Amino acid sequence: MSEGPRLSTDFLNRYNEALMLIELAADDHGVIDDLKAWRSITYCEHFETSPLRCAPAALAAYEQVSLERRSGFEELCVAMTRLVATATALLSDKPSGLDAATIAEVAGEALRRQIGRATQFINANGAVDIGRVESRALQAEVDALLKR
Repeated sequence: MSEGPRLSTDFLNRYNEALMLIELAADDHGVIDDLKAWRSITYCEHFETSPLRCAPAALAAYEQVSLERRSGFEELCVAMTRLVATATALLSDKPSGLDAATIAEVAGEALRRQIGRATQFINANGAVDIGRVESRALQAEVDALLKR
């Protein structure tokens, strides 16, 4: 295994924060404003402004990942961001027939799975091909789960 620069999972804390807010919103509608204020940024944007000592190495490692694999990772991040936005809208609007607990459970389960895929990519230092995530497919999966 190469001893070069490594990707960092610190970036995923942003999505873990959104996951925590989604799960809290099931019982506390007051966190919806925090969820609405949540914003995604790219892996590079995160580490370009990070005070972490590992930030330069995390950026260097990302630059060494093939464009195809970076693209797949970035598409996964876009899909996770859309999932957070969908959950936020549903939790905020509370459509008839859906309660906050169901929305939080379904969205939380889907987001947790996607964070897991992103973690695998980062832990493998970009050496795994996580494949392209079709955001429409993820959205359809969430929609189907909400119809349970």
